[in-house]
Amino acid sequence: MPVLKAEDVAAALRKGGPASVDVDVPARFKPGDRVVVRNINPLGHTRAPRYIRCKRGEIARDYGVFIFPDAHALGQGTSPQHLYSVRFAGPEVWGPEAPAKDVVYIDLWDSYLEHYPILSDHLTGIILSRD
Repeated sequence: MPVLKAEDVAAALRKGGPASVDVDVPARFKPGDRVVVRNINPLGHTRAPRYIRCKRGEIARDYGVFIFPDAHALGQGTSPQHLYSVRFAGPEVWGPEAPAKDVVYIDLWDSYLEHYPILSDHLTGIILSRD
Protein backbone atom coordinates (compact mmCIF):
# COMPACT_ATOMS: atom_id res chain seq x y z
CA MET A 1 0.00 0.00 0.00
CA PRO A 2 1.47 3.39 -0.94
CA VAL A 3 2.22 6.00 1.71
CA LEU A 4 -0.35 8.80 1.94
CA LYS A 5 1.34 12.19 2.06
CA ALA A 6 -0.09 14.97 4.23
CA GLU A 7 -0.89 17.16 1.23
CA ASP A 8 -2.94 14.31 -0.33
CA VAL A 9 -5.14 13.54 2.69
CA ALA A 10 -7.99 15.93 1.84
CA ALA A 11 -8.31 14.57 -1.71
CA ALA A 12 -8.18 10.96 -0.47
CA LEU A 13 -10.93 11.64 2.06
CA ARG A 14 -13.13 13.26 -0.59
CA LYS A 15 -12.62 10.30 -2.93
CA GLY A 16 -13.09 7.60 -0.30
CA GLY A 17 -12.59 3.97 -1.10
CA PRO A 18 -13.81 0.51 -0.22
CA ALA A 19 -12.50 -1.33 2.81
CA SER A 20 -13.80 -4.68 1.56
CA VAL A 21 -11.17 -7.12 0.34
CA ASP A 22 -11.37 -10.08 -2.01
CA VAL A 23 -9.64 -12.57 0.27
CA ASP A 24 -10.84 -16.07 1.13
CA VAL A 25 -11.25 -15.92 4.91
CA PRO A 26 -13.57 -18.59 6.33
CA ALA A 27 -16.48 -17.22 8.34
CA ARG A 28 -16.55 -18.44 11.95
CA PHE A 29 -20.18 -17.43 12.36
CA LYS A 30 -23.38 -17.53 10.33
CA PRO A 31 -26.73 -15.76 10.81
CA GLY A 32 -28.52 -17.26 13.80
CA ASP A 33 -25.33 -18.22 15.67
CA ARG A 34 -25.26 -17.16 19.32
CA VAL A 35 -22.17 -15.18 20.31
CA VAL A 36 -20.70 -13.27 23.23
CA VAL A 37 -18.55 -10.17 22.85
CA ARG A 38 -15.05 -10.64 24.22
CA ASN A 39 -13.91 -8.40 27.07
CA ILE A 40 -10.91 -6.94 25.26
CA ASN A 41 -8.89 -4.02 26.57
CA PRO A 42 -6.20 -3.18 24.00
CA LEU A 43 -3.73 -0.38 24.58
CA GLY A 44 -4.99 1.47 21.53
CA HIS A 45 -8.39 2.22 20.06
CA THR A 46 -10.91 -0.51 19.32
CA ARG A 47 -14.31 -0.38 17.67
CA ALA A 48 -15.87 -2.72 20.25
CA PRO A 49 -17.92 -0.45 22.53
CA ARG A 50 -17.32 -1.07 26.22
CA TYR A 51 -21.05 -1.24 26.97
CA ILE A 52 -21.41 -4.30 24.71
CA ARG A 53 -18.44 -6.32 25.99
CA CYS A 54 -19.43 -9.60 27.71
CA LYS A 55 -22.95 -9.27 26.30
CA ARG A 56 -24.69 -12.11 24.46
CA GLY A 57 -26.19 -11.64 21.02
CA GLU A 58 -27.04 -13.34 17.77
CA ILE A 59 -25.42 -12.96 14.36
CA ALA A 60 -27.94 -11.16 12.14
CA ARG A 61 -25.79 -10.69 9.03
CA ASP A 62 -22.32 -11.37 7.66
CA TYR A 63 -21.22 -8.35 5.62
CA GLY A 64 -18.19 -10.18 4.20
CA VAL A 65 -14.45 -9.67 4.58
CA PHE A 66 -12.93 -6.25 5.23
CA ILE A 67 -9.69 -4.65 6.30
CA PHE A 68 -9.57 -4.85 10.11
CA PRO A 69 -9.23 -1.16 11.05
CA ASP A 70 -7.86 -1.75 14.56
CA ALA A 71 -4.72 -3.38 13.12
CA HIS A 72 -4.53 -1.29 9.94
CA ALA A 73 -4.56 2.01 11.88
CA LEU A 74 -1.49 0.83 13.81
CA GLY A 75 0.42 -0.10 10.65
CA GLN A 76 0.03 -3.84 11.37
CA GLY A 77 -1.31 -4.70 7.93
CA THR A 78 -4.83 -5.29 6.72
CA SER A 79 -5.59 -8.37 8.91
CA PRO A 80 -8.73 -9.15 6.86
CA GLN A 81 -11.68 -10.60 8.76
CA HIS A 82 -15.44 -10.87 8.63
CA LEU A 83 -17.64 -8.05 9.83
CA TYR A 84 -20.98 -9.05 11.35
CA SER A 85 -24.17 -7.31 12.36
CA VAL A 86 -25.00 -8.65 15.82
CA ARG A 87 -28.48 -8.36 17.35
CA PHE A 88 -28.72 -7.83 21.10
CA ALA A 89 -31.91 -7.89 23.17
CA GLY A 90 -32.50 -4.62 25.01
CA PRO A 91 -32.43 -6.18 28.50
CA GLU A 92 -29.10 -7.89 27.69
CA VAL A 93 -27.55 -4.50 26.96
CA TRP A 94 -29.43 -2.09 29.22
CA GLY A 95 -30.52 -4.36 32.08
CA PRO A 96 -33.76 -6.06 33.17
CA GLU A 97 -35.70 -2.78 33.28
CA ALA A 98 -35.28 -2.28 29.51
CA PRO A 99 -38.34 -3.15 27.41
CA ALA A 100 -38.10 -6.78 26.23
CA LYS A 101 -39.10 -5.79 22.69
CA ASP A 102 -36.14 -3.40 22.29
CA VAL A 103 -33.16 -4.60 20.26
CA VAL A 104 -29.79 -3.13 19.38
CA TYR A 105 -27.78 -4.01 16.27
CA ILE A 106 -24.04 -3.45 16.42
CA ASP A 107 -21.48 -4.15 13.70
CA LEU A 108 -18.62 -6.15 15.19
CA TRP A 109 -15.46 -7.72 13.81
CA ASP A 110 -14.85 -11.46 14.00
CA SER A 111 -12.02 -11.13 16.52
CA TYR A 112 -14.35 -9.39 18.99
CA LEU A 113 -16.65 -12.42 19.19
CA GLU A 114 -16.71 -15.90 20.69
CA HIS A 115 -19.25 -18.68 20.31
CA TYR A 116 -21.89 -18.81 23.02
CA PRO A 117 -22.71 -20.75 25.24
CA ILE A 118 -19.27 -22.37 25.43
CA LEU A 119 -16.37 -20.00 25.91
CA SER A 120 -13.01 -20.01 27.56
CA ASP A 121 -12.54 -18.09 30.78
CA HIS A 122 -9.44 -16.08 29.87
CA LEU A 123 -8.39 -15.74 33.49
CA THR A 124 -8.62 -19.38 34.55
CA GLY A 125 -8.64 -21.30 31.28
CA ILE A 126 -11.74 -23.15 32.50
CA ILE A 127 -14.42 -23.82 29.92
CA LEU A 128 -17.73 -22.38 31.03
CA SER A 129 -21.27 -23.09 29.94
CA ARG A 130 -23.55 -20.09 30.30
CA ASP A 131 -26.95 -21.68 29.67
